[in-house]
Amino acid sequence: MDAVKRFIRNEIVLCVAFVLAVISAFVIHPDKSYFAYIDYRTLSILLALMITMAGLQRLHVFRQIGELLVAKMSSIRGVTLILIALCFFSAMFITNDVALLTFVPFSIVTLSISGRKDLYIIVIVLETIAANLGSMLTPLGNPQNLYLYSIAEMSLGAFVKLMLPYSVVALAMLVIATVIRVKSAPVVLTEKSVYERKARDKKLIAMYVFTFLVSILVVARVLDYRIGLLIVALLAFIFDRRVLRKPDYSLLFTFIFLFIFIGNIKRIPELSGALSQLVKVNEVGVSIGLSQVISNVPAAILCSGFTDQIDKLIIGTNLGGLGTLIASMASLISFKQYSYIDGSDSKKYMIVFTAFNIIFLAVMCALYLLM
Repeated sequence: MDAVKRFIRNEIVLCVAFVLAVISAFVIHPDKSYFAYIDYRTLSILLALMITMAGLQRLHVFRQIGELLVAKMSSIRGVTLILIALCFFSAMFITNDVALLTFVPFSIVTLSISGRKDLYIIVIVLETIAANLGSMLTPLGNPQNLYLYSIAEMSLGAFVKLMLPYSVVALAMLVIATVIRVKSAPVVLTEKSVYERKARDKKLIAMYVFTFLVSILVVARVLDYRIGLLIVALLAFIFDRRVLRKPDYSLLFTFIFLFIFIGNIKRIPELSGALSQLVKVNEVGVSIGLSQVISNVPAAILCSGFTDQIDKLIIGTNLGGLGTLIASMASLISFKQYSYIDGSDSKKYMIVFTAFNIIFLAVMCALYLLM
């Protein structure tokens, strides 16, 4: 029973999606149409990327890059700017989840050996915002972008152009916030990790760089998603089978259950009509609001079933990642990492997190209204 409770607590979005899919199945009984609900392209790209990122992360590639950059800084403000920039820029390509899983623990260690434990909260909060806002620039940045980009059939350039103004303003705000909150002071980082890579590890890194390029070709619609997934999965199975246990398969099942739920709802005229009217009132506002309570990935899937204004959903669900702790599930990663620290103050963390998220969300919404 304890194991069940723990699973539900850790996978609450998956469980809710499953319950919604089951309930809707009592109204629209399972048939062949169920197979048409699922966006196999999105799931294939997502799985290929998760395998690739898990492989590179297991080989400590991202952390080594972070250490090399941080080592070049001589002030705590410079170190902090690099840590936040790592989350912002890396999230565009390795997803916000992986960026936070990699660089938040690294930041905790870096601040600890720098004697600046007082900066834990502000740095981790700004890193979380950086990962969530940096990830919005590309389809690779987060799951909802990958899905919405897939169904919008827009070009990669058009997607980047749509989100570029928000990314530029977000980066400027992050720099300003860091300069204001982190006073410049000298720092010396004496502890460094030693990476002695065997020939096999170097070959695996090269392989995962290749699979990442394959994933990009699929995202850009140059390569068929079935061929892309086959290449990635086959290479991983042959040369690094352990990595196949690492992807977040619960996220894939969350997508599947939500696809089933939305597909069934669309076949119920009364509900479909009501939801369509609600979403079309203000796609951006509705998706931001929904993200605050169900997180932005489910919000993207839900809203996409009832409007063809996908560009507005891309903006809304990305901005919707700001706000509450569950608005973007990636934010929970940072919070959990912080909570593991001895002497952590969860109440203070939530106050700082909420305050900064509200400020950033308000500016992003103002920017949207001005454009």
